[in-house]
Amino acid sequence: MKIFLDTANLDEIQQASDFGLLDGITTNPTLAAREGRPFRELILKACEIVKDGVVNAEVVSTDTDGMLREGRELASWHPNIVVKVPMTPAGVRALHVLHGEGIRINVTLVFSAAQALLVAKAGAYFVSPFLGRLDDTAQEGLHVLSEIMDIYRAYQFPTQVLAASLRGPLHVVEAARMGVHIGTMPFKVFEQLFRHPLTDVGLASFLKDWQKARKVLGEIITTTGVRTAGR
Repeated sequence: MKIFLDTANLDEIQQASDFGLLDGITTNPTLAAREGRPFRELILKACEIVKDGVVNAEVVSTDTDGMLREGRELASWHPNIVVKVPMTPAGVRALHVLHGEGIRINVTLVFSAAQALLVAKAGAYFVSPFLGRLDDTAQEGLHVLSEIMDIYRAYQFPTQVLAASLRGPLHVVEAARMGVHIGTMPFKVFEQLFRHPLTDVGLASFLKDWQKARKVLGEIITTTGVRTAGR
């Protein structure tokens, strides 16, 4: 499974990239607005950091003509950019047109298998079902994700499933077990993937034992040195 960060923070993107684990990022207007930088500058800088991956940049228009205009503009900035459009009738119409022009589209705000079916048929490059937000409404996000994967496998759609709104390591692991193509997550969730309490306990134990061993070893070396000097 490819790992994307759901962020527009360049420091977070750089840190994840330094591990050699980052395959791309997803942004949205909310995340971009938090950074207080010109949007184009922010997206292009992200493209520089994620050189071999993709950067998802979202339109803000709600009508098809506006989405087409913004989508073409975003795609012209850098070859690594994938354009995000919302799962609305206007968004799907824009998807159909932009896909025909060779522009890669990520359809976001997907909350059902029925929606995912439509966008795959319309030619989406990515589909982004939102797991955490479904969980917030007492629906099981992982169940919806499983339904989408079943449909896509049955019809061999080329659309890649990008599991979004991943709230913790369990979401990430279960998505990976289903064979989801991509998981996108906040930086804090990415950091949590490294951690396990037994790793912390084991490391502390190793370091404690090493300190004991160094003390004994130091005494042996000191004693040996004194004896040698006295001969």
